[in-house]
Amino acid sequence: MALLPAENIFPIIFLLLTTFSVSKAELHAHYYDQTCPQLEKLISETVLKASKHDPKVPARVLRMFFHDCFIRGCDASILMDSTANNQAEKDGPPNISVRSFYVIDEAKAKIESACPRTVSCADIIAISARDVVAMSGGPYWNVLKGRKDGRVSKASDTINLPAPTFNVSQLIQSFAKRGLTVKDLATLSGGHTLGFSHCSSFEARLRNFSSLHDTDPSMNAEFALDLRKKCPKPNHNHNAGQFLDSTASVFDNDYYKQLLAGKGVFFSDQSLVGDHRTKWFVEAFAKDQGLFFKEFTASMLKLGNLRGSRNGEVRVNCRMAN
Repeated sequence: MALLPAENIFPIIFLLLTTFSVSKAELHAHYYDQTCPQLEKLISETVLKASKHDPKVPARVLRMFFHDCFIRGCDASILMDSTANNQAEKDGPPNISVRSFYVIDEAKAKIESACPRTVSCADIIAISARDVVAMSGGPYWNVLKGRKDGRVSKASDTINLPAPTFNVSQLIQSFAKRGLTVKDLATLSGGHTLGFSHCSSFEARLRNFSSLHDTDPSMNAEFALDLRKKCPKPNHNHNAGQFLDSTASVFDNDYYKQLLAGKGVFFSDQSLVGDHRTKWFVEAFAKDQGLFFKEFTASMLKLGNLRGSRNGEVRVNCRMAN
């Protein structure tokens, strides 16, 4: 697959006061076997076609799943459009660069034609996220289904997405509020194996980093020099930035190898190596891609179980409540 062009990828951790419950009872792999047996085929065809047309799609869809699940649980609130009275999540600053919502719209239209009012938009995002990982060379897993779509979406909630400047303690705290462990943090951060970041998300590491260091000392010196060239001051190229690992269109363990070489793009990513609580996961995943794939599958299933409101619905149009 071609390289993934520009898009901001933030660390996949979010700090919100919403309470989530992890419930496995309601979700299962065969939820639509009787009511919409062609569901997964329709989604995978749509996602594959979109990814061939636009190589940015895989990173954006994976990020869409993270950003949806962390804010109100996996309820497709990220898909809702703003109205005259409400600015929705997708228009919150961290989500401006997610885009590719049309992929979910296209899949939903096909599914509504085949199985009307049956499949939630939240389940379509979850299946699409698995598909982009698998088609990029990553693991395949059976997605648990049966989510309902929420009716609330607020851009103000996205203020709780932390900056890429978070340290490990802040990241661990964010994940713990979601019932996610240090292992989940280290594993799900590996989603950054797909994607690209604009300069604005990491340029604080390149100049005037601290009173002692001009550039972040945890960064490989040659890498820092290269990034300074890509992100000059002043920077007139709004598309300038850096891929998050050296194989940015392939889902693999290269992200972890780059961290060990001091070539993590975000401070939050590189900090995983500098903290004893996360360093050994980075080392283990850099050494064993199979182990990373196994743990990523487990953490994605756990993430997909984050639930918000219980009184959801199956939206007919993913962009608005019924």
